[in-house]
Amino acid sequence: MKIAVLFGANSFEHEISIVSAIALKKILKEELVYIFCDYDRNFYLIPTDKITSKRFSSGEYKKDKKLYIKNSGFYHKTMMSEKKIDFDVVLNVIHGRDGEDGKIASMLDFFGISYIGPRNEACTISYNKLFTKLYAKEFRVKTLPYQVIKKDESADIELDYPVILKPLRLGSSIGISIVYGEDELSYALDTAFEYDDTVLVEPFIKDIKEYNLAGYKSSKYKFSIIEEPQKEEFLDFDKKYLDFSRTKRVNEANLNQELIQQMQKAFEKLYGPLFGGALVRCDFFVIDDEVYINEINPVPGSMANYLFDDFNSVILDLASSLPKQIDVPKTYKYIHHIQAAKGK
Repeated sequence: MKIAVLFGANSFEHEISIVSAIALKKILKEELVYIFCDYDRNFYLIPTDKITSKRFSSGEYKKDKKLYIKNSGFYHKTMMSEKKIDFDVVLNVIHGRDGEDGKIASMLDFFGISYIGPRNEACTISYNKLFTKLYAKEFRVKTLPYQVIKKDESADIELDYPVILKPLRLGSSIGISIVYGEDELSYALDTAFEYDDTVLVEPFIKDIKEYNLAGYKSSKYKFSIIEEPQKEEFLDFDKKYLDFSRTKRVNEANLNQELIQQMQKAFEKLYGPLFGGALVRCDFFVIDDEVYINEINPVPGSMANYLFDDFNSVILDLASSLPKQIDVPKTYKYIHHIQAAKGK
């Protein structure tokens, strides 16, 4: 199978997407085609044998073939015509805005391009941390207490300190602060508001147990191992940035079967309604042997390859069970009927 890895885009997580894309070269055994979207949302065909992080930071990628998208694929201009880029399926590796907010999904759907990744509705739910909590509540999956603060509105904290502040629509721990008292609040809010006009506030629970579980559904649900990420107070940007280049399977968390089943059941509840076609990583908290959802990551760093024994088979399995759009009949029967009724 020939897989087009789509990465980059106009996102605060642009560089992380580049790191993830490069990491996949070491993992996937299939033939890879790299399609880069730069900050200006121009597409380029990056030579697979020449892909390095420096190619993008230096601007050298601008010498590569520039692509454009239209019905059924990506194309580049030739001397006399155009040529379609050959691939079987796109793998969406764009983190954050564009890749996880629904823009790329909508674009690929609109042009009829087959892709692995979250569909538009799934993006809407998982990209917005408030929507994720409301969605989880609908399916009786527990979440931590929270409040939402908008920029230029009252910033009275209703929760007990310490609290953790998160930009509402951002990942990779960017813009996150732990606030131990009111004297630290103003600075933390200013930091978060650099990235979003809305902030989610949650209680900060020191030494809370956090676990990551990835999976997807083909003929049935397929799950990864469960990892307990190593952290200090929380997984900050630098730690996560290094995580995105991981290519070796991590160690499995030491959990009893009841907790494992709780997480898998919660995953199924969250995945089933909207996330078909995507490889998702759910990040859970465990408090008093009860499972709480922290985040749904529909485009996880390095596609969470490090949680699977055979990641290549995972991608092939997922590619063979993607959702299909319902075909719309091209009949114009209602217009014909009206015209006939009018005698035209």
